[in-house]
Amino acid sequence: MRHRKKGTILDRKKAPREALLRNLAASVILHEKVKTTEAKAKAVRPLVEKAITTGKKPSLAARRNLMKFFYTEHPVKKILEVLGPRYASRPGGYTRIVKIGHRKNDGADMVQIELV
Repeated sequence: MRHRKKGTILDRKKAPREALLRNLAASVILHEKVKTTEAKAKAVRPLVEKAITTGKKPSLAARRNLMKFFYTEHPVKKILEVLGPRYASRPGGYTRIVKIGHRKNDGADMVQIELV
Protein backbone atom coordinates (compact mmCIF):
# COMPACT_ATOMS: atom_id res chain seq x y z
CA MET A 1 0.00 0.00 0.00
CA ARG A 2 1.27 3.46 -0.77
CA HIS A 3 -0.96 5.44 1.52
CA ARG A 4 0.39 8.95 2.31
CA LYS A 5 3.49 8.48 0.14
CA LYS A 6 3.14 11.72 -1.77
CA GLY A 7 5.85 13.05 -4.08
CA THR A 8 8.21 11.58 -6.60
CA ILE A 9 11.78 10.45 -6.02
CA LEU A 10 13.05 10.79 -9.64
CA ASP A 11 15.76 8.18 -8.99
CA ARG A 12 17.87 10.63 -6.97
CA LYS A 13 18.85 11.18 -3.37
CA LYS A 14 17.19 14.00 -1.44
CA ALA A 15 19.72 16.81 -1.94
CA PRO A 16 20.28 16.32 -5.70
CA ARG A 17 16.52 15.97 -6.23
CA GLU A 18 15.81 19.23 -4.37
CA ALA A 19 18.54 21.02 -6.34
CA LEU A 20 17.13 19.70 -9.62
CA LEU A 21 13.61 20.83 -8.78
CA ARG A 22 14.73 24.27 -7.55
CA ASN A 23 16.74 24.88 -10.71
CA LEU A 24 13.95 23.59 -12.93
CA ALA A 25 11.42 25.82 -11.16
CA ALA A 26 13.73 28.82 -11.63
CA SER A 27 14.08 27.99 -15.33
CA VAL A 28 10.31 27.73 -15.78
CA ILE A 29 9.86 31.11 -14.12
CA LEU A 30 12.66 32.86 -16.00
CA HIS A 31 12.06 31.41 -19.48
CA GLU A 32 8.28 30.80 -19.08
CA LYS A 33 8.53 27.44 -20.89
CA VAL A 34 10.89 24.50 -20.57
CA LYS A 35 11.13 21.11 -22.26
CA THR A 36 11.62 18.29 -19.77
CA THR A 37 10.40 14.81 -18.96
CA GLU A 38 6.84 14.24 -17.83
CA ALA A 39 7.82 13.06 -14.35
CA LYS A 40 9.98 16.12 -13.68
CA ALA A 41 7.30 18.47 -14.98
CA LYS A 42 4.67 16.91 -12.73
CA ALA A 43 7.05 17.17 -9.76
CA VAL A 44 7.96 20.82 -10.37
CA ARG A 45 4.45 22.09 -11.14
CA PRO A 46 3.31 22.49 -7.48
CA LEU A 47 6.55 24.29 -6.60
CA VAL A 48 6.11 26.84 -9.38
CA GLU A 49 2.46 27.39 -8.51
CA LYS A 50 3.23 27.93 -4.81
CA ALA A 51 6.01 30.37 -5.66
CA ILE A 52 3.74 32.44 -7.90
CA THR A 53 0.97 32.41 -5.28
CA THR A 54 3.47 33.67 -2.69
CA GLY A 55 4.57 36.44 -5.04
CA LYS A 56 1.05 37.74 -5.66
CA LYS A 57 1.33 39.86 -2.50
CA PRO A 58 4.57 41.83 -2.95
CA SER A 59 5.87 42.18 0.59
CA LEU A 60 9.20 41.80 2.30
CA ALA A 61 8.01 38.56 3.90
CA ALA A 62 7.08 37.15 0.48
CA ARG A 63 10.49 38.13 -0.91
CA ARG A 64 12.28 36.43 1.98
CA ASN A 65 10.20 33.27 1.67
CA LEU A 66 10.98 33.08 -2.04
CA MET A 67 14.68 33.71 -1.39
CA LYS A 68 14.68 30.70 0.94
CA PHE A 69 13.66 28.50 -1.96
CA PHE A 70 15.51 29.91 -5.00
CA TYR A 71 19.28 30.07 -5.25
CA THR A 72 19.46 33.47 -6.98
CA GLU A 73 17.58 36.75 -6.94
CA HIS A 74 16.52 36.64 -10.63
CA PRO A 75 13.44 34.37 -10.35
CA VAL A 76 12.34 36.13 -7.16
CA LYS A 77 12.53 39.51 -8.89
CA LYS A 78 10.56 38.24 -11.89
CA ILE A 79 7.86 36.69 -9.68
CA LEU A 80 7.36 39.85 -7.64
CA GLU A 81 7.58 42.38 -10.49
CA VAL A 82 6.11 40.54 -13.51
CA LEU A 83 4.26 37.34 -12.66
CA GLY A 84 2.55 38.46 -9.44
CA PRO A 85 0.73 41.37 -11.09
CA ARG A 86 0.01 39.29 -14.21
CA TYR A 87 -1.79 36.57 -12.22
CA ALA A 88 -3.30 38.83 -9.54
CA SER A 89 -6.89 38.02 -10.51
CA ARG A 90 -6.27 34.34 -11.32
CA PRO A 91 -7.05 31.96 -8.40
CA GLY A 92 -4.53 29.30 -9.45
CA GLY A 93 -3.52 27.08 -12.32
CA TYR A 94 -0.60 29.14 -13.62
CA THR A 95 1.13 26.30 -15.48
CA ARG A 96 0.27 24.08 -18.42
CA ILE A 97 1.91 20.76 -19.36
CA VAL A 98 1.83 19.93 -23.09
CA LYS A 99 3.01 16.54 -24.34
CA ILE A 100 5.49 16.77 -27.24
CA GLY A 101 6.39 13.13 -27.89
CA HIS A 102 9.16 10.74 -26.93
CA ARG A 103 12.86 11.39 -26.54
CA LYS A 104 14.85 9.72 -29.29
CA ASN A 105 17.56 8.29 -27.04
CA ASP A 106 15.64 6.40 -24.35
CA GLY A 107 11.99 6.91 -25.29
CA ALA A 108 11.15 9.04 -22.25
CA ASP A 109 7.90 10.99 -22.51
CA MET A 110 8.84 14.63 -23.17
CA VAL A 111 6.60 17.55 -22.27
CA GLN A 112 6.75 21.30 -22.31
CA ILE A 113 5.80 23.00 -19.06
CA GLU A 114 4.80 26.61 -19.61
CA LEU A 115 3.16 29.49 -17.82
CA VAL A 116 -0.39 30.19 -18.96
